[in-house]
Amino acid sequence: MHLIPTQDEVVALFRDAGALRHGHFEYPTGLHSNEYLQVPLALRRYQNQRTLAVGLSRLLRANSEIRAIMPELSIVVPATAGLPVAYGVCEAIRARQVYWAEREREDQPMRFRQFVEPQPGELVLLVDDILRSGNKLRALKGLLDAAGARVVGLAVIIYQPTPDTLDFGSLPLYYLAKLDASYYVDGKACDLCRRGEPLERVWI
Repeated sequence: MHLIPTQDEVVALFRDAGALRHGHFEYPTGLHSNEYLQVPLALRRYQNQRTLAVGLSRLLRANSEIRAIMPELSIVVPATAGLPVAYGVCEAIRARQVYWAEREREDQPMRFRQFVEPQPGELVLLVDDILRSGNKLRALKGLLDAAGARVVGLAVIIYQPTPDTLDFGSLPLYYLAKLDASYYVDGKACDLCRRGEPLERVWI
């Protein structure tokens, strides 16, 4: 394994952990795909979590602007699933703190816990295990922007864009591997459906 894991090494790690699967899957959004990745399956193993978080931290250190402000950074996560990565990165780069946003129900807005408030001018690095649709990360950035914090980058283990992935503009995006699955907007357009491949519905 390289100091910064290569694309092939990251993919192999997820395959070995049973976290990256090929088949015929339907996401809650209705999208069909030939590939399904569940990052927490790989992060159950401490060594995997350590390898990926440290690799991502080394990618961040390669950027001189990020490297210069690491002791001042707050690492903020859009959901608890990204916490293993966030804490691993925080430890590796010696960032200031980690905190996260959450929502009680999907139909409610995202919020921070009571007494946890971003500060005006606070330097923030958004971290998560995966960037797929980008909806939670966009909502989190909106919360931080509204509080006057300054988001300086976005770092994820896996970048797996869909046809509807949100654009974060000029915000720097750091990732260890990019997965390009095939996506179909519904069953009628799905090659896998036409071939009669068994369908499995998955949770995000």
